[in-house]
Amino acid sequence: MRLMSFIGNLVWLLLGGIVMAVLWAVAGLLLCITIVGIPFGLQCFKFAGFVLWPFGRTVEVGNFGVGGLLGNIIWILLLGWELCIAHLFVGAVLCLTIIGIPFGLQHLKLAMLAILPFGARIHRSDWHRRTVFY
Repeated sequence: MRLMSFIGNLVWLLLGGIVMAVLWAVAGLLLCITIVGIPFGLQCFKFAGFVLWPFGRTVEVGNFGVGGLLGNIIWILLLGWELCIAHLFVGAVLCLTIIGIPFGLQHLKLAMLAILPFGARIHRSDWHRRTVFY
């Protein structure tokens, strides 16, 4: 499983993952210029890290309080819905080919994170195996 994730991530990087991660990091830096934009910039950095190495990692949405709810509402109105639609469109187009299906599924993960970034957790896909006591 880890070897396939590694190979998938290498192909992802070569096919645009590095460029997308750099763009998300630059957006995060621009948002962090103002104090009000810092929480949104931090979410862009979360995106950048996930876009850089998405295979073998999952997104768990939820567990946000009132602040996270307000942040998600503002995010959806300003940035999130456009990003979600873009990732859904690219993911659907990539899923039309057999080779593109794994990359399309990664865009679907990015769409989920793009719509509700506050309160989302990104962790390795096998995280539950490490927490089980035998």
